[in-house]
Formats: sequence, structure tokens, C-alpha cells
Amino acid sequence: MSKKPSAKPATTNPAQSTTAGLPSRAPEPTVDRIEELAGRILRGDILLPKFQREFVWEKHQILDLLDSIANNYPIGSVLLWRSRELLKSERNIADLEIAKTQSGYPVNYLLDGQQRLSTICGALYWNGSEAESRWNLAYDLRAKAFLHLDTLDDPPLHQIRLNKIIDPSAYFLHVSSLKTLGAPDVDALEAQAKELFDRFKDYKIATVTLHEMSVEAVAPIFERINSRGTPLTIVDLMRAATWSEQFDLIDAIADISDELSNKYFGGIERKAILRSISAAAGGGFSEASIDGLRKHSSGELEAAVKSTKEAYSRAVDFMSTELHIPSDKQIPYVNQVVVLAEVFRLIKHLTPAQLASVRRWFWRTAVAGYFGGWNTGNMGSDQKAVTSFATAQKTEIESVVHDPGAAIWTAQQFRSNTAHSKILILLLAFSKPLDLLTSQSIDTGDALYHGNTKEFHHFFPRDYLKSKGVATRKANVLANFVMLTAASNKRITNRAPSDYLKEVKKELGGNLDKVLARNLITHEAFEAAMQDDYDKFLDERAKGIASAVSSLTGW
Repeated sequence: MSKKPSAKPATTNPAQSTTAGLPSRAPEPTVDRIEELAGRILRGDILLPKFQREFVWEKHQILDLLDSIANNYPIGSVLLWRSRELLKSERNIADLEIAKTQSGYPVNYLLDGQQRLSTICGALYWNGSEAESRWNLAYDLRAKAFLHLDTLDDPPLHQIRLNKIIDPSAYFLHVSSLKTLGAPDVDALEAQAKELFDRFKDYKIATVTLHEMSVEAVAPIFERINSRGTPLTIVDLMRAATWSEQFDLIDAIADISDELSNKYFGGIERKAILRSISAAAGGGFSEASIDGLRKHSSGELEAAVKSTKEAYSRAVDFMSTELHIPSDKQIPYVNQVVVLAEVFRLIKHLTPAQLASVRRWFWRTAVAGYFGGWNTGNMGSDQKAVTSFATAQKTEIESVVHDPGAAIWTAQQFRSNTAHSKILILLLAFSKPLDLLTSQSIDTGDALYHGNTKEFHHFFPRDYLKSKGVATRKANVLANFVMLTAASNKRITNRAPSDYLKEVKKELGGNLDKVLARNLITHEAFEAAMQDDYDKFLDERAKGIASAVSSLTGW
């Protein structure tokens, strides 16, 4: 059985709205013939916005899709956005020219289904000008298979070029010529040809159309669409809204990312950078403000990109030098960088007092988890807070955050991709940890730069806790993690703390307190561990971490 190319059905959310939390008109599902959809593209009724990627399917994927249609297999649905919004769109598809769209007329922008509809357009409407074209396609009636041809010459009669399907007279003239073969299977070939024709004429797919929704309402729907496993985002959508011969938003953001890559921060999300460009252009951080970029000239957009690029460069330098964050992998929350960049956009040279304030703001918002739920209201208030700070109306960047206390370190588990795990790693790095068994300095560079958690190990060994009936979740809480060399961790294995810590105490001697402090382990936590009292150890270790937090936040 042939397999069709991966194509996910379009996903829509009727709750997305333009007014009062409801769409002005519900998404409209229809069932359409593929030939008609292809024709609508060529007539300019369905447009491919500039955010759509170039055709990327390999030849075998094209054949797989055609085979799926011939066998009446489902190939997924298509998502359209019917709107009067003016977006820059492609003028060609599958080497075919798209007709000019009437000005002001509502059009349907193709949000999902580009590769499939491009394939159908190319297969059915190929103009036959280049032998090596991927659209030089035929169907072998005997083999019951599609194939690519490499010549403009007519193929054997039992092979029919697919672009004849749109011209019934030419197609059936070819079918009638099959009788000249004089072969015993002529009747079967004719039947196969008629079945193929009917399949492509009658094959239908589901089409969902979003009606007259704003960019702000379409954006969250758009961001859920997958194409080749890569989510399309509002960045791609806004590229189409702002594109001109002089300005390409994708290229502009890529230029900023390339600059940041030299500083090891090239992985900062494009959407975060887009928020900053919006602010630099006089708007805000939210999706509604981002939509305002369409109103600016290419010169104004280029100026906003330039100031954003400079701001991000300074913000990254600050994170590297002042916060000891070596790469984007260790940033607790990406949207912290958006606000941080706005600070450095508005203030070219920060005073020592301002630098100290920004450091406190960073640690407070990180530990409090403020950016874990950054909504439109927060975006607006944070932008105002930065402006007040930049104009010296305030001496601190005011965000509504609260000290979570020591409990956060016993409530959350250690996972490399979570914010508080990254924060614990940064806190330990700040303390310049020493190995518990050898008192040697631990190189935190690799762990921070690569986001590598292999150097982090359980203080109370996991297997030991399991033997005592402690649940895995409790064994993996943040307060139970320290940095150890692989050799020391191997020596500890699954021994009880009361066992291996005697060895530690003996070997370290007068250096014990220093080593414990560098690992954010209080004397009380150490004594609890010496008694194998895990609950008390967690409480006391959490207090030690919280103390380190207080020194950075001013809480």
C-alpha cells in the first residue's frame, strides 16, 4: 500500500475572536474538488502569502500524494483565511503564473496546504516547457503507478501525461488511441484510464475558511499549524504583511540572530525579537501592537530593526557579564530578554545604580516565575515600567512579583528545560561550586553553555531514597541537587549520606564549611544529612538556596 505524504488536518479554534471573545463568523467547512481548488489558485482567488515557504517536497513525495488521490486515500484538509487584509503574496506556483487579483476584493490566503495544492497545480496544469521539470508527470496504466518523465517527447501510449486531465478531449483522444496497440489488455487499460480521470475530477478534500478575522485573531490559530514539523508563527504572518522589495522581516530578524550567534545567543526566539521590533517602531509587545507594523514604511521598519539589533547586542553583553549567562540555552524565560532589550534600547549607557536595579529585576522576575504567564496586560505594564525607569521617574523596574520563599525549591523537580532548574544552575555557578569529595573547583562552563545537566547529581542518592520508599518525584526536587564531578558521583553511588559524608568530613577537614557554602548547603542541612533525615535536609537546603536568592534580589 502506498503511503501519502504527511499532512495534518487544519486545526481551528472557534473561540478565537475579533470582538467580545467570539469570531464575527464561525469557521466554514466545505468539501471541494481538488481541480477547482487548483484553478482558484491560478485565477488569484486563493493566494500564497509571502510567509509560505518555497516548495520543498522531493519527487517521491509528489508521487506519493498523487498515488493517495488515485487510491482515494485522505490527504488532509486545507485552511484558508478569507480577508480584505492586504498581504504580499506569491505570483507563481509550481512554475505557473498566478492571475492578478482584483484590488479590494476579498481573497483567500492559504494558511495550510501549500505543498499539497502546489503539487496538484503543478501536476494538472504543467505547461510542458522543461523536460527536467518535477511536474513532467505521467501515469503508467499497466504498472498502475505515477512516474516522472525526463523528455518532452510523447511517452508510450500506455503512459498518460497528467496535464491532459484538465482537457477531457485531449485525454480521451489519447485513451481512444490505445486501441492501436492491438494488445490483449487494451480494454483493461481503457478502464484504468477512465477510472484515473474520474478520480482526479471527483476527488474532494475538506476546506476550512476563516472569515474576516483580524490578524490578532488569526495569529494563535496560525501558530498551531504545523508544516513539516516546523510551526508557522506570527513572524511568518507579519512577513507577508510588511514585505516589500526593500524590506523582508524574516531576513531582518535573521540578521539580528546571526549577530547574536557570535555571542552564543542566536537561539533567542524570532517572536521575542519581533516583539522588540514592534516596540522600537512605537508600538508594544503584544500581538495587537505587532499588527501595527504593517502601517510603517520600509524605512521606518529598517530603523526599528537597527535599534533592536543594537539593543539586543547590549542586552546579551549584560547577561553574559553581569548575570554569568553564557548562552541562550540558560535564559530562564525568553520574554525576559524582550523587556531587557527595551531597557537597553531606551538607555544607551546604564549607571552602576541602574545596572544593579536591572540585576535585581532579572532575579526577582525569574525566581517569582513572572514570565511564565506573561499576558497582554503584563506586556503593557512592563513597557510602561521600563519607560519610567529610563526617564528616571523610578529607580527600579517595577513588576508585580512576590518572593516565593524557600518552598519553591522543594516543590519543583529538576529538569533541564524548566526555568527554576536553570535558575538553580545559575545560582550554583554564581557560588563557584567545589567538589564535595575533593574540594576541587568544578568547571561550570560546559554545564551552563550547553544546558548540560550531567554534572548535576542527587545529594541524597536516588537509589538510596528509592530503597527507603521515597517517591521518585520527591527524590528529584531541586533542593536535592548539587554539582559533582563524574568521578565523585561514582564514588558515592547509592550510599546513604551518613556513610559517604563521614568520608567527606574526614577528607575535607577545615575546608568543609567552605565547600558546603559554595554548594549552597547550610550547616543545618549537612547535619540533617548526616542523620539521613531527608525531609529536614530538604527544608534546610531550601533555606540555603533562598538565602542566595535574597542576596541577589534584595528580598
